[in-house]
Amino acid sequence: MFIDFKRKEQGFVSSDDNNQGKILGKLVVGNPSTTTIKDLMFVEGLKHSILNIIQFCSNGFTITFDAHSCTIEHNDDKAIVFKGLRVDNLYVLDIDDVSSLSGAKCLMAKNEVSWLWHRQLSHVNFDLLNKVFPKDLVIGLSKMKFEKDKLCDAYQNVKQTRVSFKPKNVVSTSKPLELLHLNLFRPSRTKSLGGNYYDFVIVDDYSRFTWNLFLSRKDDTFNAFAKFSKVIQNKILFKIVSLGNDHGGEFVNHHFEDFCDEFDISYNFTCPRTPQQNGVVERKNRVLKDLARTMINEMDLPKGNLYQMLFLR
Repeated sequence: MFIDFKRKEQGFVSSDDNNQGKILGKLVVGNPSTTTIKDLMFVEGLKHSILNIIQFCSNGFTITFDAHSCTIEHNDDKAIVFKGLRVDNLYVLDIDDVSSLSGAKCLMAKNEVSWLWHRQLSHVNFDLLNKVFPKDLVIGLSKMKFEKDKLCDAYQNVKQTRVSFKPKNVVSTSKPLELLHLNLFRPSRTKSLGGNYYDFVIVDDYSRFTWNLFLSRKDDTFNAFAKFSKVIQNKILFKIVSLGNDHGGEFVNHHFEDFCDEFDISYNFTCPRTPQQNGVVERKNRVLKDLARTMINEMDLPKGNLYQMLFLR
């Protein structure tokens, strides 16, 4: 698409992610007999062609934007020379429809597969995807390199929080099931397809492995835990040593006390109104809610579907 190029190093161009591209020269794009765009910069490493509005205005064009598209017309004859459509937060020019450029095309390869996996795995970050796929931890995950080439609006709108508390730099456990963190989600306004309203979350302090037990009633908490404890201890051949929870009513009862006394399990409570002391499972709760909210936000579903979406996972 270049019709003229002058090599001249003129410094650097910074992008939103603080990366800098070296300017290698100036160029002219277009057709000399019809439409040309002058004084464009050729930037090393830039993957896409980006046209600045100032460049158009300085070369005799008028640009009109609306919610769905933009048009670029020449000031002299008011002829429309470019027309672009809005894609997410960018206006993209469709050069195929511009006859003045004699069929020249600017091709951009979009790695939609990586973003599809990003959405299917509840908007997990791309660094984690790159760590997961070489080890075949997800069945069917494509053998590819996941590159983040744009911002995920759903992720940015949902996964924001205040500054976290200072972390504890001490490993308090040395084997699985030595300490389990327990917590129960508040009831949902929307019943799941399985008839559940509650999510019983159990996090192993040593491995950070998480189990989710979905319950229809709050009173089912003890029965669910008693069944879970027998299964998990037989499965991994370790004994539950200690339990920690937030002093909720579903945990403070004679059923849990008798169970812990029978199997010599230490039973610990946090101070009232101090969720930071039960931070491991509280942080896991936030992750689970963020995953559900992100999917709901992307699909413009009612907020009441939060736990419905979570239970479907």
